[in-house]
Amino acid sequence: MTFVFKISSKISMKMSKTKNLLLFFSFILVLIVINSFSVIHNSEKVYTVSKDGREDFKTIQEAVNAVEDRFESKTKIIIKKGIYREKITIPATKGAIYFQGESLAETIIVNDDFASKKNAEGKEMGTTGSSTIFIFSDNFSAKNITFQNDAGKVGQAVAVLITGDRAIFENCRFIGFQDTLYLKGEQDVPTPKREIRHYFKNCYIEGTTDFIFGAATAVFKDCTIYAKESATYLTAASTPENTKYGFVFIDCKIKGEAKPESVYLGRPWRPFAKTVFINIDISNVIKPEGWHNWKKPEAEKTTFYAEFNSKGVGANSEKRVAWSHQLTKEQSKEYSIKNILSGKDNWNFKMK
Repeated sequence: MTFVFKISSKISMKMSKTKNLLLFFSFILVLIVINSFSVIHNSEKVYTVSKDGREDFKTIQEAVNAVEDRFESKTKIIIKKGIYREKITIPATKGAIYFQGESLAETIIVNDDFASKKNAEGKEMGTTGSSTIFIFSDNFSAKNITFQNDAGKVGQAVAVLITGDRAIFENCRFIGFQDTLYLKGEQDVPTPKREIRHYFKNCYIEGTTDFIFGAATAVFKDCTIYAKESATYLTAASTPENTKYGFVFIDCKIKGEAKPESVYLGRPWRPFAKTVFINIDISNVIKPEGWHNWKKPEAEKTTFYAEFNSKGVGANSEKRVAWSHQLTKEQSKEYSIKNILSGKDNWNFKMK
């Protein structure tokens, strides 16, 4: 009996070990499946848009619509050469989206709406409604794209409007007349809850009046700001009161076809506007006084307009309005791109 009991015990132990091993390997298999699903689900997706219909989509909006809401990884949308006459909306619910153009000069997103144009309800679109593209989502980026509003000299006609945070544009063009680039941020929010930040690298921006404007914090690095023939003001910041920076231009060029000494660097759309130019090559299109108060003398006490190391014919520091500032070398060091854009989330503003 004892011998039989020992054999029975050994068999029972072996079966128990086998069962445990099966459970262990089953658990590992489940983990592998879950991890594989997670990798597949969260890996970068790529869509391609072409006018000829040979790729995934014929329109950019169709590609945007295909992006999953709150998708955790970036979705790349490759846009082939062509003129895409569309009015595009990127909802706030979308995850990170990257527009990659095939050619800067030949990949063009354009529309011709303007503020006084009537919408489907017979009401004027307004400045906000006139934009060619609305970027409401966070973490948008674009490279080698031309964004344009070709409505012409009809008043406010926006090419790009952004309310999302952490937008990056590299080697892009923004073309229009009045109000070309609207960095709206939380412009209409009574108490802004967050600072909206953007980075423009090696971009070209052209227009006539207030063609870089809004409430966001933005850095323009190695960009060309082009004042068209009838230009009057380059910028119109509406920086919120408690925002440390505003628009900061670093190592850029200001030029154009406007008459000599006919264009202001900026004017305050809101009383706490902040705009700073650092190491800028300024042509003769800029007025010697540099800045305008928008006929609001009280704004001279609350705005912050400054320059450091301006160069070129238009760099008349001694003739600038008395209420503007010329930064010292030590003060200019505060305006590093990292200081301006990193924020509480330590944003890595490099194009990935």
